[in-house]
Amino acid sequence: MKFLHNFSQLTGRAIAWLTLFMVIFSVVNVLASWLFNTSWIWLRESVTWMHGANFLLAAAYTLNHQEHVRVDILYAKMNAKKQALVDFVGTFLLLLPTSLFIAWASWPAFMLSWRVGEVSSEAGGLPAVYILKSFLIIMPILLILEAINQLGRSGAILFSTAITPTSQENS
Repeated sequence: MKFLHNFSQLTGRAIAWLTLFMVIFSVVNVLASWLFNTSWIWLRESVTWMHGANFLLAAAYTLNHQEHVRVDILYAKMNAKKQALVDFVGTFLLLLPTSLFIAWASWPAFMLSWRVGEVSSEAGGLPAVYILKSFLIIMPILLILEAINQLGRSGAILFSTAITPTSQENS
């Protein structure tokens, strides 16, 4: 499980850098438009691509850090074992099937894009749209890997017999 956690951390840090570049490209695009009355389609598209990559590729990292939206009204009041049970069941019954469905549903668009070598429909746009479509497959793969990590983490809490200080406090 340590490997999966470290892998999630690595992807998260890479996406953080991508976010920085997205902001820089956005500022350059705005300044070019404002100062020189010009705009480059490839620059606008690259910001869109980076935004898509940020959203799709950071999902597993966000889950790893327990930063996804959840209804904490009940969850926050539960002890560690009950929280682990909710996490385990939610991951097994919701996250894994949803991730598999996204991969399955995205596969035809991904394959077609690579088969035809899809490019931007805009003149002067980015040439390799099929790379962007690859994120539709990479995202559920990263989520499945993180789901395995979450199942291991929750399972360790659920099936451990030792009482930890955290679980005593939450009882």
